[in-house]
Amino acid sequence: MLDVRRLQVLRAVVTSGTVTAAAAHLGYTPSAVSQQVAALEREAGAKLLERVGRGVRPTAAGLLLTEHAELIGAAVARAESALADLRDGRTGRLSVRYFATVGSPLMAPALARLRDTHPDVRVELRLADREESVEAVVRGSADLAVVVQDRDPADPAVRLVRLLEDPYAAVLPASHPLAAEPVLDLARLSGERWVGSEPPGPCLAPVLDACATAGFSPEFVLQSEDYATAQGFVAAGLGIGLMPLLGLRNTHPGVVVREVRNPTPLRVISAVVRRVALAQPALRGLLDALRAVAAPGPPEAPGAERHH
Repeated sequence: MLDVRRLQVLRAVVTSGTVTAAAAHLGYTPSAVSQQVAALEREAGAKLLERVGRGVRPTAAGLLLTEHAELIGAAVARAESALADLRDGRTGRLSVRYFATVGSPLMAPALARLRDTHPDVRVELRLADREESVEAVVRGSADLAVVVQDRDPADPAVRLVRLLEDPYAAVLPASHPLAAEPVLDLARLSGERWVGSEPPGPCLAPVLDACATAGFSPEFVLQSEDYATAQGFVAAGLGIGLMPLLGLRNTHPGVVVREVRNPTPLRVISAVVRRVALAQPALRGLLDALRAVAAPGPPEAPGAERHH
């Protein structure tokens, strides 16, 4: 295999016309330049230079390799420039996992901020559940995952970055006796029939824990893992529910959304990243954007100030 550095030495000799001039340009001794050219000739199996007066000129083989050396030098320069852009966060690609309810209120504005600060960074987005998302980060197939989680993952190589708390609110039929009250103690919902909107896991756990603290266990009569469908069930008078505010940005006209307290269920939305990946400026830029969007605080309950 031809040595790339020796090719550049040959190019310097051919361009300058003498070994001495090439040595001065490269910062080598003339003897070192001659040795590099001789070694390249052995690699090439051909004579590369011939003497002409006090200088040298390339043979056909030498001219061929000089032309390729110029192309290789340009390619190496482009690679070094691209690497610097990647290292400084000006270019690159990020693979991100997220769940549906954070897409519009959190991911979209965060990506817009990232585009302003890192316009040439490409982001690959994919919807995934929490387990799949965290596993993708652990494996290295994703750079960041936005999940509902409030505890550090078991893997010490992975870091949890808290973004915001998403409180749950009561979703009631518009005709419900409690619909006129702007704030409800959670215990007042203990005798109700409930519409479930969360599968078992980190989104349902805050609801069950808060109800237990209020002294009851909710009676689920219907189950839907889709907030829009769950609101439809509530609007039809089939039950009431607790749903996170980020899932209630589009409310059904037949329901009212009311703040609950004593206690207020909360789910923690976090970003999961590999610790070693935090050295990437583009990833840090995305984290900064997510935190900036989340910084204003939890979303307000839609319809909390009005009756439907």
